[in-house]
Amino acid sequence: MSLPVLPTISTSFIVLSAITVAIGWWQIKKREFEKHQKTMTLAGIFALIFFIIYASRTIFIGNTSFGGPDDLKIYYTIFLVFHITLATVGAVFGLMSLWTGYQDRLKRHRKLGPITSIIWFFTAITGVAVYLLLYVFYHGGETTSVIKAILGN
Repeated sequence: MSLPVLPTISTSFIVLSAITVAIGWWQIKKREFEKHQKTMTLAGIFALIFFIIYASRTIFIGNTSFGGPDDLKIYYTIFLVFHITLATVGAVFGLMSLWTGYQDRLKRHRKLGPITSIIWFFTAITGVAVYLLLYVFYHGGETTSVIKAILGN
């Protein structure tokens, strides 16, 4: 089986981001503030790399449609919408968490951090599930880029 390069790389970065968030959570429990800040910055960088690869691929190469059985497409679509919603909310919360941490607004940061982490863990898990459904369990369907969709080529 041959796995697609860019989706495999981008999914790996979102997993790395979730792992570093978990490490950062462990560090803050141990009151290792400087390590926590560096680790969470790295988690944000991993998430940003994921997003850059994902957005670039979406714009220039395209998104892959579900290639599994037709009777599962509706369930996949619902799951995908759930994942995209989680990812969007998680990204906003992640930015707010990083910002409040850097600004030393620790009361707000302490409230946002655990919520953000949980959302991000579920985002990573559902992202891996989407990857597995598109490229491992089933062969991906058609891929169309945003540019081709807009220009009609």
